[in-house]
Amino acid sequence: MIEASLRARGPYSLRLSIRLGSDATRIAANGRLRAVYEIDGRLEIAEVGQGADGTLLVRAPSQEVVERVRFALGIDDDHSDFLARFSRDPFLGLTVRRFKGLRPLRCATVTQALLRALCGQLITARRAREIERRIVRAATPSLDGLHAAPTPATFARFSPAELRALGLGGPRASALVRLCRTLDLERLRGESTEAAAARLVRESRIGPWSVGVVCLEGLGRYERGLVGDLGLVKLLARLRGRRVEGWETAELLEPYGEWAGLASVYMLAGLKQGTLGVPERLAA
Repeated sequence: MIEASLRARGPYSLRLSIRLGSDATRIAANGRLRAVYEIDGRLEIAEVGQGADGTLLVRAPSQEVVERVRFALGIDDDHSDFLARFSRDPFLGLTVRRFKGLRPLRCATVTQALLRALCGQLITARRAREIERRIVRAATPSLDGLHAAPTPATFARFSPAELRALGLGGPRASALVRLCRTLDLERLRGESTEAAAARLVRESRIGPWSVGVVCLEGLGRYERGLVGDLGLVKLLARLRGRRVEGWETAELLEPYGEWAGLASVYMLAGLKQGTLGVPERLAA
């Protein structure tokens, strides 16, 4: 068993970043994370906590699992530039200052992030997570109650009808099976964000929001915002006092440029906590 002490590049709060992060592959509770990873066909569990000095303490069976944890937490992807640029932003500034240690928790595989995106289309987050859990638990092996993250091979052996029976809508089930049979999703981590996004949107069921989810939680990229997210739709509707369409949320994210994906995460956090301002450009 390895016990590793890790330091994040830039501000990082494990408690903030893993909040609501539990799924079929991991449990986040009391500021600690317990997650399973598949390494060369075997399952290994890592446990992570954070000391008062900010050091992340990882306990895992192998160094490979420690590296998987590094990626999942995003601790090597310093977002200090985002904090410096937008800490005084009229809309997002208070949220940025209050939650500066927040980074999105990543899935163990790109395939799981794609499943999450397809499950989450046009339904509540709670219902989407229920469907995702059910599918992962039915599809992958487990260790001590935690299931391995799916890979393309996992869903390539399923039929769309089998996934529909588990709760994933027909066209989305077909899209997942088709992509897993025709594309090595895990290799997208080696592609540029633009190239990966371009490949994904060739599939008719993959739109801007789904690409944003895969980029943030599967590839670990901050450039692509969650355009069309239901939370952002509600936020923009509240700001404008009228019903808005999903595509209009791109205007919320446009000022944040290459940080649009991370800005999405902070906006959703600010929406829940009531820490967002009302910029004049969005009030009309």
